[in-house]
Amino acid sequence: MNAQPSAATPVLPPLLALMTGQTDAAQLTRVSLAYVEQRIKLYLRFGEPARTDRLDHWRRIAVFLPGDVFCRIRWQANDYGTIRWQLMVMQACTSLDVAQRIPGVQPGARLLLHVESEPTVHAVLTQIDAIEALGIAPGAVAPAYWRTLGNRLAARLPLPAYTAERHTAWLAGRRLS
Repeated sequence: MNAQPSAATPVLPPLLALMTGQTDAAQLTRVSLAYVEQRIKLYLRFGEPARTDRLDHWRRIAVFLPGDVFCRIRWQANDYGTIRWQLMVMQACTSLDVAQRIPGVQPGARLLLHVESEPTVHAVLTQIDAIEALGIAPGAVAPAYWRTLGNRLAARLPLPAYTAERHTAWLAGRRLS
């Protein structure tokens, strides 16, 4: 006997709706990733995509739900060596949020941190490693920390450490709002 869906059928949770294709695609953030040996490496340093689609041998698309925080690194080289280092920490948005247009990120994202050049990218990677050493997922870090880190790098000031106490305060504040 076939069961007929009723009007009381519950709404699917966002991740399940995404996996079954029953969500509004405009609410998702699509991030282009690529790898061509010795030329370009465009990859995620952290962030948990809801889905990853493989386009071909070199390209993939990572799909994020609104509110997800992720980090994308771009490394490029030519015949003479490295020509570009770029790191961006972004937060996926809804269509109603204010977002920046970023190449390779559709429809856009809230840019929390953007650094260029090898020394500054390595400085941020050191901070990310320190956060992971505390047992904290970098995607769960307070967005204000990433903005502060970018401002400190731009002003050439010492970089602030992200502590377990700061993370606890961020989580408590988020629960209150």
